[in-house]
Amino acid sequence: MTKSEKTQIIESLTIEFKESNAIAVCDYKGLSVKDLESFRVAVRPLGIKVQVVKNTLASIALKNAGADGLEFRDTNIFIWGEDQISLAKAISKFAENSAGKFVIKMGFFEGNVVDTKHIELVSKMPSRDELLGMLLSVWTGPARYFVTALDNLRKQKEEN
Repeated sequence: MTKSEKTQIIESLTIEFKESNAIAVCDYKGLSVKDLESFRVAVRPLGIKVQVVKNTLASIALKNAGADGLEFRDTNIFIWGEDQISLAKAISKFAENSAGKFVIKMGFFEGNVVDTKHIELVSKMPSRDELLGMLLSVWTGPARYFVTALDNLRKQKEEN
């Protein structure tokens, strides 16, 4: 890899990392290319990007993006996206199904370095769509009860 190629990779990763709210670093030792590719395809609709990058290049790009405090050893795969809940859910689910071959190491969520426990807790939170569904249910509750009461009143008057 030439120096200009490395510079180009660093610049593009810096831009990507600056625009993301969540970055996860995982170990993928033992996974097949087929498994990694199926993971990439599964998370692409969620706006999550997955890439294997050399540790030195990723370290420089993360520092340029303002994500300091992450240290890398061994094999790493970098996963990033806008929504930290969907990212945490995706990597936690994949880690469960990979039989120990895919291990979550650390992350950088909204400007803070986080450990695996934090990522697991975030993965158990309801997603944006689930929260909107809960909110919609709360908002429509009074109207639903009002309609049910009117229907019961109508039935009662029909019986009399």
